[in-house]
Amino acid sequence: METSFIYQALGIREQECSRVRYEGGKIILGIRTRDDKLYCAKCGSRHVIRSGSTVRRFRSMPIGSRPVILEMTVQRLECKDCGAVQQENIHFVRGKERYSYRMKRYVLDLCRIGTIADVARLVHMSWDTVKDILKAELGRRYTRPNLGGLRHIGIDEFAVAKGHIYMTIVVDLDTGRIVYVGNGKGADALDGLWPRLDRAGCRIEAVSSDLSEAFISAVKEHLPDAVQVYDHFHIAKLMNEKLDKVRRDTYNRETDESKRRLIKGQRWLLLANGDNLSPKAEERLCKALDINRPLATAYYLKESLRRVWWQDDKHDAALVLDDWTGQARESGLKPLETVADTFHRHRDGILAWYDYRISNGKLEGINNKIKTMKRQAYGYRDLDFFKLKLLSLHDATYPFSG
Repeated sequence: METSFIYQALGIREQECSRVRYEGGKIILGIRTRDDKLYCAKCGSRHVIRSGSTVRRFRSMPIGSRPVILEMTVQRLECKDCGAVQQENIHFVRGKERYSYRMKRYVLDLCRIGTIADVARLVHMSWDTVKDILKAELGRRYTRPNLGGLRHIGIDEFAVAKGHIYMTIVVDLDTGRIVYVGNGKGADALDGLWPRLDRAGCRIEAVSSDLSEAFISAVKEHLPDAVQVYDHFHIAKLMNEKLDKVRRDTYNRETDESKRRLIKGQRWLLLANGDNLSPKAEERLCKALDINRPLATAYYLKESLRRVWWQDDKHDAALVLDDWTGQARESGLKPLETVADTFHRHRDGILAWYDYRISNGKLEGINNKIKTMKRQAYGYRDLDFFKLKLLSLHDATYPFSG
């Protein structure tokens, strides 16, 4: 077989193919290193003599749909210069791996567009082998993300699986890449982050998070100079939860069955953005609000909360927020009084949005990608591999070197 062909097709440049045979649907290429390419793996000297040989098999790029096996006669060499006796160096594989660099690149390229199971079937390799190839490459690239220049970060948690298993991610809000993944959703989930930030010399200016006391206390302790900005999407979500609580309480207290049915069926309308409702939906919503004053009060407070982020400056926003909390406290509804107290305690962090216009919006988008990734893989048994996949989520076109 032509040396140029096996170089162009299989990435082999120092060996020659002496025989080809077919075995069990596979193409077996018998190769050996040319005499002029033998050298000492220790010192690089060409003054070597053969001292035995062994045969090793390696998976290489398929030809068509046929798997290709490289059956190589590996020489044991004795160096006349340094005296070392060891096997020759094989340029197209790494260490004791049983597949070539070209095959590894092919597998990694396929993993970008298919699941591990799909790739394993296509290249006739085991699922574990394909996963190990991908995991090793991801580990080499993403185990220690570059934290240089990190200034604005977002913190959020997500459910890994059923049974209250959570992970916490930290995202660079300027680039959208995940820079840290921790186990759990408490303050200890961030324990591994702080030393890395110190070693990288990061000067974190602002941190976006929800109203989790664990995250808030951890940031205050380890980043005392950073401004904490409480994500307005989570604030609106908390208000929606209180509104739904008012709806359920109203439903339970109502004795008129027709009114109960009307209140029960309006959950989506109450929680939806009022500016995006159709005329028919608005009519249904108005009927539900007309029959119950507490529900109407909670709904209009939910809608007016958005005005906090519509102001021209921080001073005007503070006036709107203070007015809103005052109305919520005077409503006489326990859920609204509770949320008003919560917003008052976190007033500075809510208004800090006017100093740093950051939010967890990018993290919500990343969480949707994570959900899709978990569905495609039907879950992850190897959590270390899962973390590496998360750290590489922003980079869909990373090149493979080697």
